[in-house]
Amino acid sequence: MAKYQYKAINSSGKEVSGELEAESPDNANSVLSSRGLIPIKVAKATGSSASSSELTFADRFTKIKPQEIILFTKQFRTMLKSGVSIMRLLEIMENQTENPKLRKIVSIMAKDITEGYSLNGAFQKHEQIFSPLYCNMVKAGEASGSLPEVLERLTYIIEHEHKVKSDIKAALRYPMIVCIALAGAFVSLIQFVLPKFAGIFSKSGMALPMPTRVCLLLNRIISDYWMIVLGILILTIVILSRYFKTEQGQFVRDSTLMSIPIIGPLLEKSAMSRFASIFSILQASGVGIMDSMKILTGTIGNAAIVRQFKRISEQLSEGRGISGPLSKAKYFPPMVTNMIAIGEESGNLDEMLKEVAVHYDTEVEYAVEKLSAAIGPLLTVGLAAVIGFFAFAVYLPMWNMMQIVN
Repeated sequence: MAKYQYKAINSSGKEVSGELEAESPDNANSVLSSRGLIPIKVAKATGSSASSSELTFADRFTKIKPQEIILFTKQFRTMLKSGVSIMRLLEIMENQTENPKLRKIVSIMAKDITEGYSLNGAFQKHEQIFSPLYCNMVKAGEASGSLPEVLERLTYIIEHEHKVKSDIKAALRYPMIVCIALAGAFVSLIQFVLPKFAGIFSKSGMALPMPTRVCLLLNRIISDYWMIVLGILILTIVILSRYFKTEQGQFVRDSTLMSIPIIGPLLEKSAMSRFASIFSILQASGVGIMDSMKILTGTIGNAAIVRQFKRISEQLSEGRGISGPLSKAKYFPPMVTNMIAIGEESGNLDEMLKEVAVHYDTEVEYAVEKLSAAIGPLLTVGLAAVIGFFAFAVYLPMWNMMQIVN
């Protein structure tokens, strides 16, 4: 028997970890289930041939693109649906995969399975490549015996989210270029242009207007205290990055983003689309409501909504239906709760969730288009404000001097 390290969720919904002895990963999962725990991750404590150390130093910095994961999933599903065995399937995938890092991961997964790991367990050992959503969907497909169908819907989810992210990046690309150019112009004016006028303004002895005084103050700060400013900036970035890795930090970040006009509705609709898609798959696969909520908590990708899921899970443990707690939760629109209520009453919850997912997929596309349309006017107003500020900073004192001369 070998030692295995595990992470699991107990009956209270809290994550626990530890070690146990078992003959195989599947046997370890069974032991945890018999203890009333829901396994999240099970791995050999020592001596595992599937260790990430098999990846070379260069492999660790090789990027696997979302398109490669999408193609991998499509090929995996097609061969699985055709009746190809898992070991033969992984052998074919290893030979056909072009990305060297992904090819080695497939090879490691094949070794894991020969040692007794389940397919889900093999995927979970590479969570830096395969997201918690991916691993949990594979787990649900294995448990229900409908892995090809689950992979088909999973491919759709990954493709849709990749498309949304690509559209948002494309919409923000031009504003980012403009903002960088504007920042460069700002520094140039503060450091090189304004100081030449400052001597003239000071000799005149007149009172400088507020925009000019602000610019001169910024020039002094950048010239004399740039090291302090740079240190404070770096320290702030480090502190915020570490804070946003904590549970409370993620909640504050996501709650703030959800409250921003245009961006907030987009994030909410995207989360509803993901929620309905994943929940639909889990229900069609026969996964229980409580287990579904635990999986959704780890895959929804929004800490503000995850906190609502935890409250809903507490109410579900008291024997209530899911539509009631959802109707009282924040961020869940009436349409979602009403459709779920109808699905519960009719016994077609998974079908209703599919309809909700399709609806919000369309809503997300409209929201992205709305964001793209709003960026142009906002950028124009911002540029006008900045350029106007600098114009006043330079030309107001000159105008005043001309008035004095006259």
